[in-house]
This record gives sequence, C-alpha cells and structure tokens, in this order.
Amino acid sequence: MVKRVIATPAALELIDQLKAEHGAELIFHQSGGCCDNSAANCYLPTDLTIGPYDVHLGEIGGVPFYISASQYEYWKHTQLIIDVVEGTGGTFSLEGGTGKAFLTRSRLFDDAEMAEVEAEDRARGR
Repeated sequence: MVKRVIATPAALELIDQLKAEHGAELIFHQSGGCCDNSAANCYLPTDLTIGPYDVHLGEIGGVPFYISASQYEYWKHTQLIIDVVEGTGGTFSLEGGTGKAFLTRSRLFDDAEMAEVEAEDRARGR
C-alpha cells in the first residue's frame, strides 16, 4: 500500500509535543489555501467536523490525516510530506503558539505507485 502522507522526524516530534499538551486525540486536515495558505492543520477532534467529502489519506504519528475531496483531486498524484519549519504557522492549527509551523511538501508518485493509488481509488469508489 502506497503511503499518501508521511511525516519527517521534526513533524513527528511536534506531533508528540502537541499530544502531550492537548491529549492523544488529534486530527489533521490539509487546508485548501483560504485563510491559512495550503498547510497541514492540526486540530482537536471537537474543533473540526470530518464529513463525507473528506478523504482519509492515512496517519502520521498515530493521528488521522484528511483532505477535502476537491483538494484531493489536485494532490492525488503526490505523496504529501509533512515537515516543520521555524516561524508562525496557521492561526487555526494547534501548533500556532509554539514558534513552529507544519509545512506540506510533496513528491510525485512514480508510475507503479500511481497505478496502485488509482486501483485503491477505484476500489473505494473515487
């Protein structure tokens, strides 16, 4: 199975820090670029409703990661790589006051990976 989202060691460290501060139940959602640019935002499950138009990409650091179906159409040919940079992140994301920000990088799937992604999407009715 192709991992559609992965995290760098720095991102995993920040996720652990957020879990220690806010509890183990967190959720990620890839922002579509409106107010917080296009960033991976971390929330408490009570702060975001996941609906039928969200796609579960996988987990990073034991935390589920979602993207809207419309955004998925733009990103489905890439693996999202969640990293961390120094600075101010999005105002909606839990790491906002840490002096660090989650940053989404990506790489294109190779042909074999893309064939697997397409097969998985067909199996899931996407």
